[in-house]
Amino acid sequence: MTTVSIIIVNYFTRDYVRKCVRSIADTIGPIEHEILVVDNSHTDGVGEVVDPSTTVLTPSRNLGFGAACNLAAERASGRHLLLINPDVVVLPGAIQGALACAGRHPGAGIVGARTVQPDGSLNPGSCWRMMTTWSLLCRVAALDRLFHNNPLLNREGYGGWSRGDERPVEVVTGCFLLIGRDLWDHLGGFDERFFVYGEDADLCLRAAQLGYHPRLTPDATVIHTGGSSEPVKAGKMSRLLTAKVQLVRKHAPPRAAARQERLLLAWPYSRYLASRTARALGVTRAQAAQACWREVWGSVRHTRNRSIAAGAGSS
Repeated sequence: MTTVSIIIVNYFTRDYVRKCVRSIADTIGPIEHEILVVDNSHTDGVGEVVDPSTTVLTPSRNLGFGAACNLAAERASGRHLLLINPDVVVLPGAIQGALACAGRHPGAGIVGARTVQPDGSLNPGSCWRMMTTWSLLCRVAALDRLFHNNPLLNREGYGGWSRGDERPVEVVTGCFLLIGRDLWDHLGGFDERFFVYGEDADLCLRAAQLGYHPRLTPDATVIHTGGSSEPVKAGKMSRLLTAKVQLVRKHAPPRAAARQERLLLAWPYSRYLASRTARALGVTRAQAAQACWREVWGSVRHTRNRSIAAGAGSS
């Protein structure tokens, strides 16, 4: 059996996929592996820029991230599955370090990497904690941004932690996520109700319910640019917030879920009000921010109202 099956989902990220696959080939050494690319975009010719040994799967439609990973996992033969975003460049020793961490800590179940920006500065998006009513209050009030190094006010983002030491974490993000094949199968892979965003958090939370403790190790460090397949901020934020609402509804206790859902809706509205105030004070760049947050708030509110109406109709 192959040691690790590496899964990459492409959505109009052909050039990123080429660089990502090249970085894997340059750093993985003698580890037995296979690479599977799921082409959700169909038309950008990603198969033309990867090595012939790479398996390219082309579904008939855009499956979203979670379902695409599930499709590739069905074809994979590795004892471990490694999910890597196309806009990741794998640095020397990263895959070896992640596999070594998984071997040292079988109770982790899931292992993530320390992510950095192209200039070497920390990209904190490699892991996070699940939302709480307190963390969302801090987000609405922008305290998590004003005091991003404070672990109390930036609870979700592990404020102040450089990712320079190995620790258990609540959620490993899907940009670089290593999981044993047995655990993946036991969990049933990703919940495909999450089209994009949120599926990684849901996977980690379900693993934790089985007694696993996902882990992040700096022995695996990668460059992650972020946002390559989501260039429009408003669209990305709308989908992200929709996924967060799904997570709250699935994992939070009912009373807390209701509060947290209201706070999630208040978050883009608070940003809209702040940008509108800034624009009134003459901050020119606030105009674009105001338009963005107005669109996000409207989109999420519409989705929530439609969901409520659907629930009422089925009762």
